[in-house]
Amino acid sequence: MSEKRRRVAVCPGSFDPVTYGHLDIISRASKLFDKVIVLVSANLDKKPSFTLTERLLMIEQVTTGFDNIVIDILEDELLADYVRRVGADAIVKGLRAVTDFEYEFQMALGNKKLCPEAETVFLTTAAENMYLSSSIVKQIAILGGDISSFVPPEIQPAILERLRKKKPDSPNGAAATAQELRQVQQFANAIRKEESE
Repeated sequence: MSEKRRRVAVCPGSFDPVTYGHLDIISRASKLFDKVIVLVSANLDKKPSFTLTERLLMIEQVTTGFDNIVIDILEDELLADYVRRVGADAIVKGLRAVTDFEYEFQMALGNKKLCPEAETVFLTTAAENMYLSSSIVKQIAILGGDISSFVPPEIQPAILERLRKKKPDSPNGAAATAQELRQVQQFANAIRKEESE
C-alpha cells in the first residue's frame, strides 16, 4: 500500500510586520495541512517598512513552536508558478471582512486559472483580530504607541527601533544595497539580543 500523500499549503502575505492575526491563520493552517509554507511576498502596491529578509527573520522568530512550517520568499515570480513548483495543494488566505473578500476572491479566481491544481482556502479571522493589520501596527509604532497587543514580544523591540526613526530615502546603487545589508544585520542582532536577555 502506498504512503499517504502529504498535503502542502502556501500561506502568502506581505507580513510587514507579522502580527498576531497572521499567526492565528498560520497556526490554524498548520493543523489542516501536513506542511505549510509561509511565503513572504512583495506587494507592488505598498512601500514596505521591512525588507523581505527582515520579514522572514521575524516570522522565524515567532514560529519556532511549529514543526511543520517552512518560511520562504517570493520575489519576481507569480504565486501560481511558485505553488505549482513546490507541488502545493492549496493557497491559504485569511479574511477579516467583506472588503477583504472582494479582493481575495478576484485573486483566487486568477490563481485558479493559472494553477488549476491548487485550491484557495479562506480562513476567517478570530473576532479579536478583525481590525488588526500590519498598517495599523506601523502607524501605532511610528507614533510611539504600545504594540504589545498586536505583535509577539520577540519582535517588538526591532519593530519599534525601525519605525520610531524617520528614515531618509535610501541612496541609489551599491550604497543602497550595502545600507540594506547593514539594516538586515542590525535587525537580526536586535532580535537575537532580545532573545538572550
